[in-house]
Amino acid sequence: MPTAMSRFTIHDDLSAPEGSLPVLKGAMASAGQLPNLVGVLAGSPAALRGYARFRNELRHGTLGVAAKERISLAVSEHFHSTPGVKMHTRTARSAGLGIDEVKLARNFASADERQDVLLRYVGHLLRKRSQPPAALQEEALELGWTEEDLLEAIAYASVEIFSALINIAGDVPVDGSTEESRQLRAA
Repeated sequence: MPTAMSRFTIHDDLSAPEGSLPVLKGAMASAGQLPNLVGVLAGSPAALRGYARFRNELRHGTLGVAAKERISLAVSEHFHSTPGVKMHTRTARSAGLGIDEVKLARNFASADERQDVLLRYVGHLLRKRSQPPAALQEEALELGWTEEDLLEAIAYASVEIFSALINIAGDVPVDGSTEESRQLRAA
């Protein structure tokens, strides 16, 4: 069975440019296995460092894991990023989201009223490419989201848009799919 191949080289610590090695080694130490997206980004040390710094800063923000995973699912689905949808479905399920909630999130929706308004807010920006209506922002604030939360949701959507664009441009395979081809080449 043929294995999916990326249009970009999926680097590891043996093939990546020197400038990418510190980030790659850190990613491998924390995740155990290098995600294909990170391996592709390693081809540009500047892009990899920017991505890693942006994502790392957002880890220290106000949004909870479930909200971030909902945003990630919605953005991945919006851009038809199969690797993103698959990865964020797994991580959303690990974060406690049920199958129905995952399906809703992929369409910028949630059964939870508070999460739903946040997703509709981000969804308006992506789908309509225009300023969300004032009433939608007021609704989000009334349901307990802060301006900091809304700004962070936009920032998180931005890093997920970047991920989706790399996945699409590079035809990056779903994580794990290139591992088989690496093992076959090594044999």
